[in-house]
Amino acid sequence: MKDITEKFDVVVIGGGPAGMLAAGRAAELGARVALLERNRSLGNKLLMTGNGRCNLTQGEFNDADFVRKFGDKKAKFLFSALSVFGPEEVINFFEKRGVLMNVEKDGRVFPKTGKAPDVLHVLEKYLQENKVEIIFNADVGSLEMAEGKIASVKLKDKNIHADKFILCTGGKSYPNTGSTGSGYALAKAAGHWINKPQPALVPIEIKESWIKDLQGLSLKTIVSIFQQNKKQETLTGEMLFTHFGLSGPMIINASKKIGELLAGGSVFVDIDLLPEVSTIDLDKKMQQAFIDHGKKDLKNYLAELLPLKLATVLLKLSSIDGKKKLNLVTKVERLALAKLIKNLRLTVKAVQGYNQAMVTSGGVELKEVDSKTMRSKIVSNLFFAGEVLDLDGPTGGYNLQVAWSTGYAAGTHAAGK
Repeated sequence: MKDITEKFDVVVIGGGPAGMLAAGRAAELGARVALLERNRSLGNKLLMTGNGRCNLTQGEFNDADFVRKFGDKKAKFLFSALSVFGPEEVINFFEKRGVLMNVEKDGRVFPKTGKAPDVLHVLEKYLQENKVEIIFNADVGSLEMAEGKIASVKLKDKNIHADKFILCTGGKSYPNTGSTGSGYALAKAAGHWINKPQPALVPIEIKESWIKDLQGLSLKTIVSIFQQNKKQETLTGEMLFTHFGLSGPMIINASKKIGELLAGGSVFVDIDLLPEVSTIDLDKKMQQAFIDHGKKDLKNYLAELLPLKLATVLLKLSSIDGKKKLNLVTKVERLALAKLIKNLRLTVKAVQGYNQAMVTSGGVELKEVDSKTMRSKIVSNLFFAGEVLDLDGPTGGYNLQVAWSTGYAAGTHAAGK
């Protein structure tokens, strides 16, 4: 094996969002930088975000409110990096380089063109302008240590030396983009503790076979999560029925919690199909309708309250003939329907895996990383950024913002600034 003749100031491992920004920032500050990417191109996962539109940050400009979405421990760690390079700085970074942004009503920020490649092109130009040397097909086998520091990274055919190293290898989500979790092994070999990686922000699978009849139906509703009939959490938001179960922002954000609960026993999801009406008021409304419109078919009436797909499933579950006239529906049948409408119970089969997960939960233990500089507290010339860290938040641009904030911090301090 031969050693590369040149020695870099900084080597960045991983060409995702965190890695590209870290490399560009370090080079911008005068460092001689190499960016190692195992794929043949940069930013593969970036191109997938926001269904190809690139939800590149969240328009929450109050740092305290932003970090609160990550929980107390992770909020404290993230605050410093976010305060230096937060959503406003990210928006300014791209707009100064010609890609204007649009903040949607839910706070999600997208390029106005709706094209993720526009975001990637800005980053590629940033690297080019600052003379970052990009090495593709660079599969890092190990970090070579000497005197308690990293001396070089070992590739298939050579070693690459540097003074500082930034690990930005991502997690295990969407492995077809190159995120295989290899960075965890590298960090562990350097002496770091790795909190168990798990899929996060992922759809869930449901046991009931009739769920496929609701495929494509979207609702804004209230959901309660139960473990062995003990309520654990109540959520409000948008959800989507799929052929295998449930998806949508509310469910995806709850998937990590659901996965943790599944490890301890059966988990159920109760859906309120008409959250704007109380159970008592719904029954009164139904009674009055049954009196006023007694000759109407039950199915047609339910289709006025709910989407037709739901009405059909409710009739099937209650074993009531949809052609039955309202004035012939019994009290028992009416109450059974009202109960289903206010409390449609589903049994969770599983949370889906890394192929569908937007991010990975778990990773490098935050106590072992300086929150201001992203420098390892164990190996003085090693830095971290992005999803390889044990930092994961809700959907909506939060996780990509973590990549920008930590990447900027790592690049800045690896360059000695």
